[in-house]
Amino acid sequence: MTVAVYVMATRVVPDYRSGAWEDGGMSAPRRGRPAGPTGPVIGRALRLLDAFDAEHRELTLSELSRRAEVPLSTAHRLLRELCAWGAVERGDDGLFRVGLRLWELGSLAPRGPGLREAALPFLEDLSQITRENVQLAVREGVELVFVERIAGSGAVPVLTRVGSRFALTATGVGLVLLAHAPVEVQEEVLDRPIERYTARTVTDPVQLRRMLAAVRSNGFSISDRQVTMDALSVGAPIRDRNGAVIAAVSLVVRHRSSTPHALAPLVRTSAQAISRALSA
Repeated sequence: MTVAVYVMATRVVPDYRSGAWEDGGMSAPRRGRPAGPTGPVIGRALRLLDAFDAEHRELTLSELSRRAEVPLSTAHRLLRELCAWGAVERGDDGLFRVGLRLWELGSLAPRGPGLREAALPFLEDLSQITRENVQLAVREGVELVFVERIAGSGAVPVLTRVGSRFALTATGVGLVLLAHAPVEVQEEVLDRPIERYTARTVTDPVQLRRMLAAVRSNGFSISDRQVTMDALSVGAPIRDRNGAVIAAVSLVVRHRSSTPHALAPLVRTSAQAISRALSA
């Protein structure tokens, strides 16, 4: 996974509407100061970066201006500065792309590449043993972000992509992360309309609460045809040295090719091994 994709996929853009930072330092925003119709400079620059996503990896100046809701002249000026710094690159075709400098900066993020590097040997082992899809994900707010995915030979096709976001309520990794999320996060997720992907997707908050309790009790999750009608997923939690759940790993197999209780020991063993590696 490239960190640039990870940074873009998380799509976390701080709200700077309360005012611009002063003197280029770390002082708090000045409240009550007008920021203009499009917000402070930092916010506008971040919106331009946030305009890129998996379906829009290359954009023209006009497209960036429109998607970021930034005036064309402002977008042109800010993109010139972003290109000079390396956050954005402009090709010979005139299209703008995410720059390599973001990859360098994003490589310092502990929940992205750091987690991936520690987990990758165990994910590869699990994939080789089972020849199935193996996934690694973290929670970002009320969604999950896939940090790594290894496709098994001949395994069932999946909708997930490294760096992409997905609902916490449907996948094996998502159910693990939601089950161990703070109570306020769980309530926020369950109070919202829950997206349905198949006829088997659980959208009833009461039933989901029972499923989350079972995840905490059993130590693993089961997502049976909730995302696609031909896939079964079993997930397990990855913990830090203090016991807090910081990520989740899952196996995604073809429906009826195996049973959840046959897969659970393999997934839990991998999750425990990754947890030990992170603690060390």
